[in-house]
Amino acid sequence: MSQRPASSLTRQDRQRLVALRRDLHRHPELAYDETRTAGVVADHLEGLGLAVTRNVAGTGVVAVIRGGAGPGPCLMLRADMDALPITEVADRPHRSQNEGVMHACGHDGHVATLLIAAELLVRESAGLRGSIKLVFQPAEEGGGGAARMIDEGVLADPAVDAAFGLHYWALRSTGVIGITDGPSMGAVDEFSVVVQGRGGHAAIPHETRDALVAACHVVTALQTVVSRRADPLQPVVVTVGEMHAGTAFNVIPGEARLAGTVRCFDPAIWAELPGWIGTLIDHTCRAHGCVAELDYHRLCRPLVNDPAMSTLVREVATGLVGEDAVVEEKTLGGEDMGEFLDRVPGCFVFIGAQNADRGIDAPHHHPAFDLDEDALSLGVELMLAATRRYLAG
Repeated sequence: MSQRPASSLTRQDRQRLVALRRDLHRHPELAYDETRTAGVVADHLEGLGLAVTRNVAGTGVVAVIRGGAGPGPCLMLRADMDALPITEVADRPHRSQNEGVMHACGHDGHVATLLIAAELLVRESAGLRGSIKLVFQPAEEGGGGAARMIDEGVLADPAVDAAFGLHYWALRSTGVIGITDGPSMGAVDEFSVVVQGRGGHAAIPHETRDALVAACHVVTALQTVVSRRADPLQPVVVTVGEMHAGTAFNVIPGEARLAGTVRCFDPAIWAELPGWIGTLIDHTCRAHGCVAELDYHRLCRPLVNDPAMSTLVREVATGLVGEDAVVEEKTLGGEDMGEFLDRVPGCFVFIGAQNADRGIDAPHHHPAFDLDEDALSLGVELMLAATRRYLAG
């Protein structure tokens, strides 16, 4: 691995970066309740002399850094702000002070990274062409914050030409950067099903229409969506994570409920999935004398990186960490950054933040999750370098 170049962050920059992240980690807020977080963000940006728009899509914050070296493109830099309804179990100085709420996915690191990057970009703005739109987004965790910000005009005035974002990643060690051309993160759909039959005594099954048996067949049949409907060269996951039925051992239930999720990369398959699943559930339940009601929700679309932007960011990343530490990274986990990248070309990357030697190796959405704070400065460096490279054309 090649030697990493000297950091553009001073010791004071790194100290402020870690302090910001820890402050945000102590005060997590759920989707559309990020009032304190948004206040910290907006006050910080106004302290840099930027005009700030608050309350975009509820609690979102937007500001623009205008370069002084002439006209040029507008690059959007985005960070998500919301936390999760999880009780933190790790005993750390920066442990959550909001019971039952926790930054268990690294969004505190994303916000701190973009704020420090904004400081440094403001310092050098006189030598930059074009503009940088700073977008702090609410409600990434299933709340549709990106789509709502788009609906409220975040990609206009000035019009965004490209977008960049990052995610600190617990599945890779600190010092590793993951970048993938094309589909990088999966679409996330959520479905729930209510199966209605006719209940009765367990000893007289022929007089019932067993909703539990029908629901069990639905769970099994749903696996054929992957094995027999989708292109086997395109990854698809169908998972049923909940089933509820019955109240006693000797009563056949007249109703069963189940819920699950669907994940995929391919936009064409994503378009077909609700129809495939709805038809299969309906016919399976009718074969057992029952009827079903399906409630199907899109949470986020596939996240697809633009090849040209991915190439730019990969070259920048290689200059920072060396070729051996830049890897392909794909996951069927979802991220609504895909909404922005559906409208403008861009790149979303993973910054390794795992450090097993320090006990920082819990997965995302786990009550013991934490970030290796040494990864934060690399995130800032990558954001700065990619921004400079893009604006320079």
